[in-house]
Amino acid sequence: MASSFRRIGKLATISSKNQSRRFSSTVDQTLKKSEGISPSKSVNLFTAINQALHIALDSDPRAYVFGEDVGFGGVFRCTTGLADRFGKQRVFNTPLCEQGIVGFAIGLAAMDNRAIAEIQFADYIFPAFDQIVNEAAKFRYRSGNQFNCGGLTIRAPYGAVGHGGHYHSQSPESFFCHVPGIKVVIPRSPHQAKGLLLSSIRDPNPVVFFEPKMLYRMAVEEVPEDDYMLPLSEAEVIREGSDITLVGWGAQLSTMEQACIEAAKLEAPVARVCGLDTPFPLVFEPFYLPTKNKILDAIKSTVNY
Repeated sequence: MASSFRRIGKLATISSKNQSRRFSSTVDQTLKKSEGISPSKSVNLFTAINQALHIALDSDPRAYVFGEDVGFGGVFRCTTGLADRFGKQRVFNTPLCEQGIVGFAIGLAAMDNRAIAEIQFADYIFPAFDQIVNEAAKFRYRSGNQFNCGGLTIRAPYGAVGHGGHYHSQSPESFFCHVPGIKVVIPRSPHQAKGLLLSSIRDPNPVVFFEPKMLYRMAVEEVPEDDYMLPLSEAEVIREGSDITLVGWGAQLSTMEQACIEAAKLEAPVARVCGLDTPFPLVFEPFYLPTKNKILDAIKSTVNY
């Protein structure tokens, strides 16, 4: 499982090969690459996020971190040590009001500050939906580019893990992916989490940064201790292939890679197996297809129940 978190990416393709290559689209050449930066340390994802927040506050006096219980470290301890080091003027708790948190963050960012707001769980983000969609996303457009809140970053743990139930397990990223004017960023590894969070905080556009809480402690890898950034518009092929492509983000990438590994163990050629987001051995049989044209029919018969 550890190999699932070695590199950055959003694309996984079924194949017996295990090569990796990166592809870029509209990469900002001013961003610093993390390759070659040392020293590095083996850390989990929540620690990588904590490091990024320390760097963001230390490198920019205009940066502020706030949200419910962030003062003592937050529910997942991602903000541990920030208030002690930078003081309660820059790291502070807010009332339990997501609409107020985001509304305040928009105003703070509009005054040329770096507002890093935490929504305790992504499930709680919906009271702030109007602020994000109708205010933050449209701020630049409605003013004819005279004003913006590009310094806004909204962090939110998302996804299912443990016994969170229906108020602590939702994945609302699709709601925001269709909104012009904001960026949605979801890391899948500690290395990616740190670099992408720093890029999000410094990006000239408002960003909703969803953190897969399943990976907070499960995902561990070598992460540079120094300040580095990763482009927000870059993907990677995790496994080479030629017939079937799986596209994903966040925690599901490791599951998809495991599905590819399990598919490769079957007697049928891997190139003729259609993988799903999670490996269900009992439903692999419908995907032993003689032609690619029947893949859609097989998927329909599997999911339309």
